Amino acid sequence: MALMPVDEAKAFVLAGVKPAGIEKVALEAAHGRVLALDLHARHDQPPFAASAMDGYAVNSKGVSSGSQFRLIGTAAAGHPFRGRVEKGQAVRIFTGAVVPPGADAVLIQENTSVEAGFVTSTAAVEKGRHVRPRGLDFSKGQLLLKAGQRLSSRDIGLAAAMNHASLRVRQRPIAAILGTGDELVSPGRRLREGQIASSNNPALVAFVRWAGGDAIDLGNVPDDQQRIRMAIRRADSADILVITGGASVGDHDLVKASLEAEGTKLAFWKIAMRPGKPLMFARNRGLRILGLPGNPVSSLICARIFLKPLIDRFLGSPEPDIPLNATLALPMAANDQRQEYARGRLDHGKDGGLIATPYVTQDSSMLRLLADANCLIIRPPFAEPSPAGAQVPVLPIEF
Repeated sequence: MALMPVDEAKAFVLAGVKPAGIEKVALEAAHGRVLALDLHARHDQPPFAASAMDGYAVNSKGVSSGSQFRLIGTAAAGHPFRGRVEKGQAVRIFTGAVVPPGADAVLIQENTSVEAGFVTSTAAVEKGRHVRPRGLDFSKGQLLLKAGQRLSSRDIGLAAAMNHASLRVRQRPIAAILGTGDELVSPGRRLREGQIASSNNPALVAFVRWAGGDAIDLGNVPDDQQRIRMAIRRADSADILVITGGASVGDHDLVKASLEAEGTKLAFWKIAMRPGKPLMFARNRGLRILGLPGNPVSSLICARIFLKPLIDRFLGSPEPDIPLNATLALPMAANDQRQEYARGRLDHGKDGGLIATPYVTQDSSMLRLLADANCLIIRPPFAEPSPAGAQVPVLPIEF
């Protein structure tokens, strides 16, 4: 049976996904969330002509070095001067204060001398100097943050400046994580012969949260079909169920049989990808089920290629994986029928271009190398040998 291509498998995973619901959150809780509705400014920013410097607000007409002004008051931030500035008058003004009516420039204090209630200019000043006009940053009603974008700390600051105390964001999709395998032991416990510390669940929980979802850790269950079926039922409240292990063809690989026993029909099983050939996908009513390889490297790389775009769709924030172009630092051999995602390092060369260095060892059991990597070098099926200096597509990884 021919293996399903990666792009075709991804289309199955993403087909028909509708964005999750909308909820309102306080501004301070919105970092990293995905904005559900366009956000418009509620006022001009600044909402008034404001002084950009400490100095004296004056009418600039005819002002030159030696011009003298009578000091008539003070304007500080939050404390406007209640009056009008006429020609020959000045108001002591501080940064951020409202430029009073009649004034159109600020003489900075370094260019003045003050004596007996009069201010003398030691330099000329032109209209608008050191004044931030109303609406310099943005205008009332202006669209500044678009639905679908993930909110950074800069976005939060902008939303606050727009006078929004809360934001409408997409609800986080819930992903339940289930590990399978007799050999798995929770990290921190003493390992008996034949046992390994389970890394998939902690890594995938962290991955889901990095991608913008909420995670439920269902723990690890042994290779027992009845217990796997019971664990699958515990994912009822989730949007996504991620199962690791038990997806191959061995006598102890029971995930496929367990899903089918629960009435779930697989959309595909095995894809043309390395690492990650034994990958499964199924739907059971509203639940989308990803069966990832138990190998921790394969599991995380498959999560990057399939789970991240799936979470993005639930968040209404499709972020297509557009690979970057990089120059190979080392040659790579010809590829077989499976699309390969080779781990490597992405650096900047002397000319500023990107240089990708593939690791010589690509064994999918080596989690240390994945932790050290910062990119995946994409090798299409049946790719010819690539010499050093060839251009290759790379996918930066940040999870």
